[in-house]
Amino acid sequence: MDIAMIGLGKMGANMTTRLLGKGHRVVIYDLKEEAVRAAEAGGATGARTLDEVVGKLSVPRVVWVMVPSGKPTDDTIAALADRLSPGDVVIDGGNSNYKDTMRRAAALKGKGLQFVDVGTSGGVWGVSEGYSMMVGGEEEAVKRIAPILESLAPATDKGWGRVGPSGAGHFVKMVHNGIEYGLMQAYAEGFELMRRKSGFGLDLGRIAEIWRHGSVVRSWLLDLTADALAKNPGLDGIAAYVPDSGEGRWTAIEAIETGVSLPVITMALQNRFRSREEAPFADKLLSAMRNEFGGHAVKGSK
Repeated sequence: MDIAMIGLGKMGANMTTRLLGKGHRVVIYDLKEEAVRAAEAGGATGARTLDEVVGKLSVPRVVWVMVPSGKPTDDTIAALADRLSPGDVVIDGGNSNYKDTMRRAAALKGKGLQFVDVGTSGGVWGVSEGYSMMVGGEEEAVKRIAPILESLAPATDKGWGRVGPSGAGHFVKMVHNGIEYGLMQAYAEGFELMRRKSGFGLDLGRIAEIWRHGSVVRSWLLDLTADALAKNPGLDGIAAYVPDSGEGRWTAIEAIETGVSLPVITMALQNRFRSREEAPFADKLLSAMRNEFGGHAVKGSK
């Protein structure tokens, strides 16, 4: 099947590789020439402009957009909409806000274009293990791109599925990432407690490996944790600074707007914020207040 991949970052490049390996013809485009050349070397058909992308695809066209969320996605989809024809399909496989997705779907429908949102999970391992894909859009459009989804998934009948209309795929992926925040935080806290416990000489890497087999807390995240601890038991050279890519925030905001209690996910997000603070003013103020009301000692800053 013919498909274009717009955006050759870690995900887009690896997905291109997997699709080529499954026998699909992939037309690729990226702002970075070196990324295009690398994909061409792997068998992809390179394009240097969006006009060239459209011209190299068979009709009806299928274009997969894999660029950063927000304005880059808006700009890319708008540019494609000016070049594509009624009946063509645009897929957004990035981590877009589902509300933006619903807006884009409505705009493209007005031009006769079909839009599918694919919440994609799998990271750098997806190229070999397959991707989990949460798909939103009209059933007809999803059916048309099924050969692509079946090739990207771990198996043709596993790891992907239509979860609802436009926006549903990205909504489910948003919640998926919120859950991921909570799971990661729970593992991190548990290992921190074991690291701090004196007298037992606990080997965290060995414990992680034990838990991987038969334990009720075994998971792929635990597999990765065990790998990380085996390679670097003290996590030397890694700063205690945890970024967030936005989906956790959107999940927490959605919970507030919907009136749903999400204490674990919300606190996991807050802890990421906390990890980026150096000598937080709030903690200094707490110490100052204790000194003011009780004469408690204040530890001086370094």
